[in-house]
Parts: sequence; structure tokens; C-alpha cells
Amino acid sequence: MQLVHAPVVSAASRIRPRTALVASADSSFRERLSSILTGLRWQVTEAEGGAQAWGHAEANTIDAIIVDSWLPDLDTAELLKDLRKAFPAVDLLTTGSFPVQESPRGPYRQELLYALRRCQDTDTAAWNAAPALIKQASASGRITPVFESMALDNHGDQSAAEISPVFPPLPTVPPLPLLVRKADSKPVDRLPELIGNAPCMLEVSRRIRLVAPRTTPVLIEGPTGSGKELVAEGLHRLSSRSRKPFVAINCAAIPEALLEAELFGHTRGAFTGAVQGRVGRIEAADGGTLFLDEIGEMPLALQAKLLRFVECGELQRVGDNETVKVDVRIVAATHQALAEQTQSGAFRSDLYYRLAVFLIRTPSLTEHPEDIPELVGHFMEKMGREAPVKSVAPDAHAKLAAHGWPGNVRELEHVLERAAILAGDESVLTVNEIDFGFTVN
Repeated sequence: MQLVHAPVVSAASRIRPRTALVASADSSFRERLSSILTGLRWQVTEAEGGAQAWGHAEANTIDAIIVDSWLPDLDTAELLKDLRKAFPAVDLLTTGSFPVQESPRGPYRQELLYALRRCQDTDTAAWNAAPALIKQASASGRITPVFESMALDNHGDQSAAEISPVFPPLPTVPPLPLLVRKADSKPVDRLPELIGNAPCMLEVSRRIRLVAPRTTPVLIEGPTGSGKELVAEGLHRLSSRSRKPFVAINCAAIPEALLEAELFGHTRGAFTGAVQGRVGRIEAADGGTLFLDEIGEMPLALQAKLLRFVECGELQRVGDNETVKVDVRIVAATHQALAEQTQSGAFRSDLYYRLAVFLIRTPSLTEHPEDIPELVGHFMEKMGREAPVKSVAPDAHAKLAAHGWPGNVRELEHVLERAAILAGDESVLTVNEIDFGFTVN
């Protein structure tokens, strides 16, 4: 019988167990890797996304963080940079090719690489390398590269025997271009609020259904006019809070001097003109959902106060010394790239990671032009509730299909409404009534 020597355990590790954090949207990958690491006497914490991983890293002492190549909420490359900066002593690895400068080799790097190689070798779940599925999976974000050299310090690939001679050698695994999860057999049910059957729109419905029953904070990113508030309303409708208030506030529409009082409320005499106290929007949403539209426009000073509320659920009205406990689910939306704004300092990174626990992206209309006919029918039927229903001539449909739609779905609705007015008593909208010149986005 051949004996396999156990890894040498230092005195320091006997005092505090080695701890690893595994961040991946793939539950089977997390389970396999966690099982292997547990067998190597690691304590493992799992995270379904980047924001959740960040919270675990801040709240616990972590020796190593393993990040999957794709995360559902955050950009992997940006997250790795932030992790390296915030936790320089942590051994940081990834299944993708996102190098981080000056990434230190932890004392257990060999064990971690061995575990990842074993995880690849035992991956017999529903995966397929069929090239025909690559394009389809790419559209839904379900591509996972084959596990290569996992280290972030660009030391090159190593064989399993070179990685850890104290473990039995692993069979050589030929490199594959991509590993693609098999397509789901169960169709996605489209939400009635979201018109369109394009894959990107069905993905929005799928994400809403997944996260709606939870209290998880959600960040909705998408261009202006793409239906971010409809997504927020759908999240509220499908949640257990649906019988409680849905309170929306546009952070860009209220002057900075008044936004704090509007959000948190104020007492009588707190400032000039405050002749009586007022409950803020956050408190008004108690038990329900608070929708913070255009969160990227919130001033930095107010972001700090919002961060405190997100962390502890307590708010302080303007002019008051007492705190009020409020239970709300926060859904934020923005047309800006908040991850990039955190790099420039325009938006607080700690607030971003707490708001972006789950990310939903609303696509621009140019990403699903095949849905334009259905959207046209929906808006014409909507306008028909107040006036006779009009139809759209084929040449008008062609003109609509050829437009670039910088204002997205909202622009389409406005164009059709204007065309219906210009058509007067005519029952059919022709190309002459389709006018893009004065669209309000």
C-alpha cells in the first residue's frame, strides 16, 4: 500500500483554522470545491455573488478567496482589483484570467491549486463543450472557462505533481476552449410588466422571479427609458411585501438641499420653512419596498447617511436626536456605471457593494429590436383605452424598425402617442405620422 503524506500543518494553523471564501454563482462548483477544501481541513464560506463575498470578507478573517470567472452581480476583474486593494494579505485566486499585480503567494497556495485541479477533474455535472452552444450561452452569460492556472501572479501553468508533491498525481486533463452549461429545459415565464420575448428580456424576468421572494437588496442598471421602474414594481409585486407600500423617489429630481429631509424626514423647525414635522420616504415605506431611482446622482454626504441605514436599519430624522427602526427592502436603479464611479470616487464603494447584492440589467431597445412589433401593439392597445384603437401601417412599422431608439422603450411610446395625435380621426398610422424629431426621453 502506498502511503500519502499529509500536508505539514504549522503551529499557527492549529490555533486558528484556515479559512477560505468561495464566490461563484454555480452552486455545484461551490459544493465540490468546498467539499475538497473541507477534506483538507479548511473552513469554507460560500458566496453566490461578488457583493455577498465582499460582505463575508469584511465580516470575517479570511486566508484565501477563490472567485469564479463569472459573477451574476459584479464585474469579476473590478472585484478582484478591489479585493486585492482592501485585503492585501489574502491569497486571492480565480478560475479566469484576471491578473492582479503583486498578488502574494499564501502559505497554502499549493493546497488551493490542488483543490481546484481536483474540482475540475471531478466535474461530471451537466456541462457540455459543444461549440454550437457557445453563442447561445454567451448571450445568457452562462460560460465558464476551463480551470487553468488559478494563480493571479502570472507564474504560468504547473502540473498537478509540481503543484503539490505530497498529493497523489492527477491525470492530465486536455484543455478545452470553453465549458458551456446545458440549456435549461424549463421555459422562463415572462412577467406581464415586461413586454417582449427576446432572450435578454426573458433573462430579466427570470432574475426578478429568483430574487423577488427574498429581502436581498437589488441594483437595476440600464439606459434611460428601458423600464427600470417596471422591474422594481415587479420585484415588489412578487415579494411577500406586496401588500405594504411601494415608495419611489428619484434622487436626481430633488435638489440636494432637500433630498435628505425627503428621504429621512424632519422635525418641526429643523430648517427654515419646516413649520411641521414630516415622515420621510424611507419611513413611509416601512414593511414594503423603497425604490431609489437614479441612485448615482445622490450626493456623497448623503450616501454616507444612507449607508448607515442600509447597515443597521435605523434612521435619524433631520433635526431629531432619536433614531427610528424601519424595515424596508431597498431596490436602487441607475443608468450610470456605478462600478466605474466607485473607482473615481464619485460613488462610495462600500455603499455600492451593499446595494448591488443582486444585479438586474435592463437592455436597451437596440438589443431586442425583434420585440418592437409586440411593444407597438401593447402601446396602441393602451392608448385605445381612452380613444378608438388605431393600427400601424406596414411602412410605418418599417420606419420604426429602422430607428436607433436612443430613448429606448419610453421613446417608442412617446413616438406612437404623438403619431396617434397627428393622425386625428384616421384609424391607421402611416409613415407620415411617425416623427422622431421632438421625442422627449
